[in-house]
Amino acid sequence: MAALLVELVSVPTENPPGRNYRVCADLLESKLCQAGLTCERHQSPASPNRADASDDTAVSLLASFGSGTRTLYFHGHYDVVPAQSPAQFQPVRKEQFLFGRGSCDMKGGIVAMLFAIRALQECAVELNGKIALTLVPDEETGGARGSTWLAREGKLGRNAIGMLLPEPTSGVVWNANRGAISLRITVLGNSAHVGLQHRGETRSNRCCASWSAYKS
Repeated sequence: MAALLVELVSVPTENPPGRNYRVCADLLESKLCQAGLTCERHQSPASPNRADASDDTAVSLLASFGSGTRTLYFHGHYDVVPAQSPAQFQPVRKEQFLFGRGSCDMKGGIVAMLFAIRALQECAVELNGKIALTLVPDEETGGARGSTWLAREGKLGRNAIGMLLPEPTSGVVWNANRGAISLRITVLGNSAHVGLQHRGETRSNRCCASWSAYKS
C-alpha cells in the first residue's frame, strides 16, 4: 500500500491548472487491471470556461468488483491543490507515516479503497451486488471535468445504494453531506494555503462578497 501511495504522490497532479492527469490515470488504470477489475475509461473535453485550466486530458476511471445492479460506490479524486515546493512531490516515509502533497487528501484514500476491494477478492466475499470504484480529476476546482461531467453524461452513481468517500475527517464518519456554499471574495493581503495559514496576511477587514448556497 505504501509503495503504491509513493508512486501516486510522486505524480504532481496540481489543480489548478490540472497537470499530469493522464499520467496519473494511466498508473491507476494499470493497477486496477492488475487487480482483475473491470475498468471503464472516460475522457471529458477541455473546459472553455476556465482560463487557468490545463489542456491535459481529464480522465475518469470507473472500475467494478462483483455483479448485479445494486452498487455501493467508492469515490475519490486524484487531483491535489498546488504545492508550495516541488519537494512536496518527493514522498518521505517516517515510521508508519508518509508525507507528501496529496498523501492524505486523497491519494491515500484511493489506495485504501483499492486495497479494500482486493481484500474482498482474496477473502472470496460474496456480495449482493457490486462495488464500483470511481476515480475523478478536477475535484479541487468544483469537478467540472470529473464528477460534474460524469453526472451530466449519466455515468455517475448508476444503480447506487450508497457511496463512501474517504476524504480526511480525522477518523470521524460523516453521514450524507454537509451541503456547500460558494463565495467570491476580494481580500487585500498575502494568500496562503490553509495548511500554512501562518504565512498569510490580511491587510483589510473589509471585503465584498457575492454568494450562492445550496444543500442536499
